[in-house]
Amino acid sequence: MSEAFVSEIMGTAMLILLGAGVVANVILPRNKGFDSGWLVINFGWGLAVFAGVYTAFKSGAHLNPAVTLGLYTADLPFAVIDDVAIEPTFGNMLLYFAAELIGAFLGAVLAFLAYKKHFDEDADPATKLAVFSTGPAIRSYGWNVVTEVLGTFVLVFVVIAFGSTPTGLGPLAVALLVVAIGASLGGPTGYAINPARDLGPRIAHALLPIRGKGSSDWAYSWVPIVGPLLGGAIAGWVGAWYVG
Repeated sequence: MSEAFVSEIMGTAMLILLGAGVVANVILPRNKGFDSGWLVINFGWGLAVFAGVYTAFKSGAHLNPAVTLGLYTADLPFAVIDDVAIEPTFGNMLLYFAAELIGAFLGAVLAFLAYKKHFDEDADPATKLAVFSTGPAIRSYGWNVVTEVLGTFVLVFVVIAFGSTPTGLGPLAVALLVVAIGASLGGPTGYAINPARDLGPRIAHALLPIRGKGSSDWAYSWVPIVGPLLGGAIAGWVGAWYVG
């Protein structure tokens, strides 16, 4: 578990560094990639997942509490390290959750450091927050949860049904799956599909000395936690039935 714990931290940090980085490049002022569009963000996040899965191969590369919960509800091993399976126990699940949250926080801090001078430029506070966390295009908490449930269900169901874990499905396959989810289902909420991906960076946004940052929008923060966890749990049950 110590190897898996460190692996999840490193993989999730890599995911958020590159994922938040592509958002910063596209939306913060005076960047070379400024205003290059939604599909650049989609593909950037997909490639961030690609790098994160390779980095976290020792832990099964969940990178996402919704994936961990899905494997737990499906009663599938979290990973196999040196021919030893990490069993899907409640305690192991909580350790994965902690590693994913820590990694997401660290990745967000690194992305901030990479773009520090651009965060110093004048920009709407909501734009600076969007580098770190998701927000809805139309705020309707119930429907926003539905969107996150559906997007996360697609992610976790495909992983469980066809690969058992993200590393089992393969880094490129998971990356393309995330691109597809973002392009198809990402518009309403910004497709968190990962509680750690949103909460860890949102905490970083609240703590970091970001010039003119404004609110961290805690009123919305429960949506990208509850929605993905529900979607992951449902996908675990359905996936276990599907492959059973």
